[in-house]
Amino acid sequence: MRVLITGATGLIGSKISQLCRDKGMQVHYLSTSKDKLENKEDYKGFYWNPNNNEIDSEAIKGVDAIINLVGASIAERWTAEQKKAILKSRTETAHLLYKCLQENEHQVKNLVSASAIGIYPSSLEKLYTEEDKGVDDSFVGEVVVKWEEAVDNFKDLGIEVAKIRIGLVLAENGGVLQKLKEPVNFNVGSPLGSGKQWQSWIHIDDISGIFLFALENHLTGIYNAVASNPVTNKELVNEVASQMGKPVWLPNVPKVALKLVLGEMSHIVLSSQLVSSDKIEEEGYTFEYVNLAKALEDLI
Repeated sequence: MRVLITGATGLIGSKISQLCRDKGMQVHYLSTSKDKLENKEDYKGFYWNPNNNEIDSEAIKGVDAIINLVGASIAERWTAEQKKAILKSRTETAHLLYKCLQENEHQVKNLVSASAIGIYPSSLEKLYTEEDKGVDDSFVGEVVVKWEEAVDNFKDLGIEVAKIRIGLVLAENGGVLQKLKEPVNFNVGSPLGSGKQWQSWIHIDDISGIFLFALENHLTGIYNAVASNPVTNKELVNEVASQMGKPVWLPNVPKVALKLVLGEMSHIVLSSQLVSSDKIEEEGYTFEYVNLAKALEDLI
């Protein structure tokens, strides 16, 4: 099997690329950096520049499926310029890829795309499943809706589409865990806001595993990618501190202070999404990490 991966050099993409290669798949990937283009037997890079509507159509040659992970980080202060980049990096890239497939011969049958649980309205009580149609009244909610709409367009080309709504990804290097570890390491870690907001997390090995599972089993539709035991922000901070042998003695960081420091982006750390993993488990996926302590023990 040959798979095309967008966002292949990112935190999740690099893990998935290696998993594919370990399983004997050939990986094509698209990159906006010519310096990151490699040309190995099972790992070939192709240049694209979505800002200029440029894409090397050789990237789709012989490709059976696409894993779509591209997207600018939302963990940057949401200036007007950054908001534009966040949205464009998810929608315009999809449109460019769609156009490439539309205009060239290809054999792509499946597309597995990243999405986010941030689409669900913030709630301290409701357990969200893939059937819930509500959309969070925030920039994140808006982004995810437009992102998923752009991905759904591929169905018009006869391609089956799976959308993986990703939770809080815990990884050894980079991502949210790195940001949590830094204040804890200096003994200034503390829960954010009320600390009661739900954090539906997932270990990097499981998010990678779910994408491969969706690819190999030709899944279609929406799937939540979160571990089956979400925790509150307070529990998450305390467990990180415990694994690092550090105390958590400071009071919670007030919501008003977070808004002052982070601006509108504070919504990410203050919103609460309690999300179900039942659907992907019913399909047959078995999580490696369902317990936060075990996940952090592996990563810290």
